[in-house]
Amino acid sequence: MSDCIFCKIIAGDIPSSKVYEDERLFVFKDINPKASVHLLVIPKSHIESMDDLNEQHQTLISHMMLKLPELARSQGLENGFRTIINTGPGGGQEVGHLHIHILGGKGLPGFN
Repeated sequence: MSDCIFCKIIAGDIPSSKVYEDERLFVFKDINPKASVHLLVIPKSHIESMDDLNEQHQTLISHMMLKLPELARSQGLENGFRTIINTGPGGGQEVGHLHIHILGGKGLPGFN
């Protein structure tokens, strides 16, 4: 998607603080962190949101989910972390490209 900011980050057209990359995923630090650790885990293939997933994406989503603990530990989150997937405008999704937030460490807001 030529107008997708995350696709532009993956392509290297927009700089990012990359933490991890493999053939299916790109992981970088959020530019507006909500905690001392705030990563975005995005698939390299453009998928708009959770609503657009189907059986074809099972291997990709499994890979993403299984990679989360390793990514969290790589950032020093040995005591736990939070994951968030916002879906659609009503769910708080601001960028139309599926992504998982990993948050943890100091400044992690609680739920009220």
